This record gives sequence, C-alpha cells and structure tokens, in this order.
Amino acid sequence: MGYPTKIQKIERKKGNQWYVNFPNALAEAMNFTKGETVQWEVLSTSALRMTRPDYRQRQRTQRLRRRRSPPPSRDS
Repeated sequence: MGYPTKIQKIERKKGNQWYVNFPNALAEAMNFTKGETVQWEVLSTSALRMTRPDYRQRQRTQRLRRRRSPPPSRDS
C-alpha cells in the first residue's frame, strides 16, 4: 500500500530546506521514535532508500533492559 506525500520547500536567504513528512500510520508501523536519525541513499532519480543506522543497536538495548528488569510483583 502506498502513502502519497507532498514534498515541501522552504526558501530562505541562507538557503533552501526540503521537508518530507511521514504519514502517522507509516511512522507507527515502522516504530519510529522522536528524534531518530535516518540515512538516505539515492538509488536513481526516481528511487530513494532510507535506512536506520541506529535501529539494530536500539533493539539490542531494549531487549537487554527487558531481561534485566525484575519480574512484575504478584500482589493479591
């Protein structure tokens, strides 16, 4: 399923900036976090690849935290 997205251009005296916004459904499906760094690679004039350089390390860290946390208490 595709997610059509408009590209925005902000023109300033010091230079232009381009913005691509992700639809919320896509961001949630990809488990993005606020401030996460992504890297773009140009495959051709019609295709880009976005990668998440810190994703694997973040996944490992989260798994280790879950293992170290004590089991929930069973108060009755």
